[in-house]
Amino acid sequence: MKKYQLAIIGGGPAGYTAAEKAGKAGLSVVLFEKKALGGVCLNEGCVPTKTLLYSAKMYDIAKESKRFGVTFNESQYDFKRIISRKNKVVRKLILGVKAKMEKANVECVMGEAQVIDEQTIECNEIQYQFEKLIVCTGSSSFVPPIKGLNETVFWTHNEALTTQEVPESLIIIGGGVIGIEFASFYNSLGTEVTVIELMDEILPGMDKDLSALLRTEYTKKGINFILQTKVQEIKEKEDKIAVSITINVGSQTLIADKVLLSTGRKPNTHKLNWTTLDITFNEKGLLTTNKHLQSSNPNVYICGDVNGVSLLAHTAIREAEVAVNHILGIEDEMNYKAIPAVVYTNPEYATVGQTEEELTAADIDYTSTSLPLSYSGRFVAENEGFNGLCKVLIDSKTQTILGVHILGNPASEIITTAAMAIELKLTTKEWGKIVFPHPTVNEIFKEFL
Repeated sequence: MKKYQLAIIGGGPAGYTAAEKAGKAGLSVVLFEKKALGGVCLNEGCVPTKTLLYSAKMYDIAKESKRFGVTFNESQYDFKRIISRKNKVVRKLILGVKAKMEKANVECVMGEAQVIDEQTIECNEIQYQFEKLIVCTGSSSFVPPIKGLNETVFWTHNEALTTQEVPESLIIIGGGVIGIEFASFYNSLGTEVTVIELMDEILPGMDKDLSALLRTEYTKKGINFILQTKVQEIKEKEDKIAVSITINVGSQTLIADKVLLSTGRKPNTHKLNWTTLDITFNEKGLLTTNKHLQSSNPNVYICGDVNGVSLLAHTAIREAEVAVNHILGIEDEMNYKAIPAVVYTNPEYATVGQTEEELTAADIDYTSTSLPLSYSGRFVAENEGFNGLCKVLIDSKTQTILGVHILGNPASEIITTAAMAIELKLTTKEWGKIVFPHPTVNEIFKEFL
């Protein structure tokens, strides 16, 4: 039987981060991955979608180049080459993860791990003994009980990433981050896109003002949004798909070539022997962890999507760092108050901290100030036809930053500045002393301070 100080189940962002950090610290580490190193994020999530979205953004820029004084004879895209490039990027980054594991002396075992007891895992009929265990089994697409769905060929994010043809029409069920990003991608390529969302606004949980503004921008680009609407039935109709919905007090049937189901994700907790590990779940059916990511069993840590707290790759990476630090005896704890989130549409939408809805519900006294990104000279120089928006929420008593929400490019690259201000609990006066290079879009924050 092989013996290790640390075993890790799941080779996604949490798993490979924990393995590399622990291996570099001198621990003997074994990492189990049943499918492919990198997990959903690298193979069929974050990285491939952003690669596709960047190709779509390049196509958008080419189509709009006249606004910047540049003219092309004709703007075209090659969808097969877009998909091929996506596959190349994924392969390159997977090799990078493998190289990291080798450098950190991590043993990678490909196969499905089975927990035998509190110190033993079996994989490929070989047993491995461990002292500490980190579970990083990720999440999977949630499939709601819609009538006719099981008898219909539909897309999840995986099929939307691997298709070889651009559909003429696409219905997306679910207006969350994944659904809106795919709506953006296929809209850029000329697909007729309809988004159906159960709630009263797209991107539930994010700032409603900016979500509504993003929806308005994409409505101008031709996406049809149907809000506060429930899907009643899906069925194949000849060579297309019919989606029956309840809207207001009536009903309607929509027809499209493809249907993409984007109704959220659920933690992958169903295949591990939690009873054997003496691990309990809370009343919501989720695994519970403390500030060090320890479960109810102090030798077992739960990181990434599987703990159900924040289903984001960068959250998983930070959780893995905290867990390994605790195993190594290094003081560290997890803080979820400054986790940025990004919607990689065009324009980008990034957010960190609390929303106005959350602050109002918590009865926190705050001030809210919004300014167009056009207050930044750099933004004006690089954008045409859209002013963008930045909203900053400040604690009225302490003058610390509570939340920042940005719509406009490059929101994903500047949101970290706001995340640092929240994490470090900077006051507006302290944040205002930081020197921002000029001209940058980041300078927009100086206008609030």
